[in-house]
Amino acid sequence: MFKLGVITDGISRDFEYALDVMVETGLEYVELQYLWEKQVGDLTDADVARVKGLIDARNLKVSCISHHNLSALPVDTAVVAPAYREHITTLQRCIDVAKALGTNLVRIFSFRKEMVLFGAEPIVSEGTWSTLLDRLEEPLRIADDADITLVIETAISGNVTSALLARKLIDELDVPHLKVLWDPCSSLYCTEVPYPDGYEVIREHIAHVHLKDGVVNLPAATFDFCAMRQGQMDPYYNDIVSALKRDGYEGTISLESVYTPVGGTREDGFRESLPVFMELMGR
Repeated sequence: MFKLGVITDGISRDFEYALDVMVETGLEYVELQYLWEKQVGDLTDADVARVKGLIDARNLKVSCISHHNLSALPVDTAVVAPAYREHITTLQRCIDVAKALGTNLVRIFSFRKEMVLFGAEPIVSEGTWSTLLDRLEEPLRIADDADITLVIETAISGNVTSALLARKLIDELDVPHLKVLWDPCSSLYCTEVPYPDGYEVIREHIAHVHLKDGVVNLPAATFDFCAMRQGQMDPYYNDIVSALKRDGYEGTISLESVYTPVGGTREDGFRESLPVFMELMGR
């Protein structure tokens, strides 16, 4: 059976309440992003102890520490620049939190997106890819020293938008402690077909999965979220789940609840998608 979870702030930033909803709904794997008024990498030691106690008391487990590490930072930021050093410090803190809470996965992003990474002058962002590889060297060295796996998310706002680029990155860096946090819905925005195209490229490198649904309109530059099976991911869900099962996927699948119904709350969106998510997973 799959390990099923949720990013808790997709229910509520009231962490205790979100955990209670998880228990009520049968989700066991806690993905930590925002708790109360903090990102997970900003938690104090006292906060972490409290978080651990709340999770342990409910017999839940932590899947991933999902701070926005290396997100929105220009990729050409010098490694000695205060902004880069701040991200490194927070990444180290996330690794400490991961160890304290019993997970070996910490999320990273691929810096702020440049529009054209490869191709012809003058539109190509010359040197962005090689700079990205360079800027990931220190985070990967830190992860290796700590025996932690970094999972790079396929994200709209980063330079690794697709499974194709995630595979390219992993092949070129060739380190065992870098895997993929696959978000196939986000990759719709770069027109990647989630299955079979995206999945087949990275299936052996997936360590964590986000599932959600949405509707992309590239000419209008819009991405609207919706309940599961109400958007453009619907044709792919069954094939993705079947392939993960066939290939013996052992990581967690998190419901990424980012849809808020008109006049409703994030929790309302979560509860609208949850029955579909659970049915899809055979629960």
